[in-house]
Amino acid sequence: MKFMILLAAVLLTASCKEEAKKDAGAAPTQAGMIAEKVDSSKFTTMQWIDSVKDFGKITEGQKLEVLFRFKNTGDKPLVIESVRPGCGCTVADPPKEPIAPGAEGEIKGSFDSNGKSGMQHKSIYVMANTKGSQSHEISFTVDVQKK
Repeated sequence: MKFMILLAAVLLTASCKEEAKKDAGAAPTQAGMIAEKVDSSKFTTMQWIDSVKDFGKITEGQKLEVLFRFKNTGDKPLVIESVRPGCGCTVADPPKEPIAPGAEGEIKGSFDSNGKSGMQHKSIYVMANTKGSQSHEISFTVDVQKK
């Protein structure tokens, strides 16, 4: 019985997580800064230039490109360990290299509105070597109009 419940839960969530799995694979190439044992001496600070966006209206089926900018406000290199969209209709890419102190970086992504309609609120979860909390949520809203 437990197996059947687990299988049902996996099947229900699989469609929303399939795309997110692709993005999680990029983070290990930035090894060293955030490892199994967290070294807080390598933590830095960051400021989001735009962490919440409203894209207004788009037509169902359109792909929407999203871009979130941030700045390394600390004195150590900023490493984006991973970006994980909250749903499979959204994908996101972290920067490939650490962001130097004082420099700016960006999280690029896209939203596929195919099969979606109405107001959509999507989140992307960012893990970084930042003081305080290493987890950051960035989000956007878009009103998808039926064709």
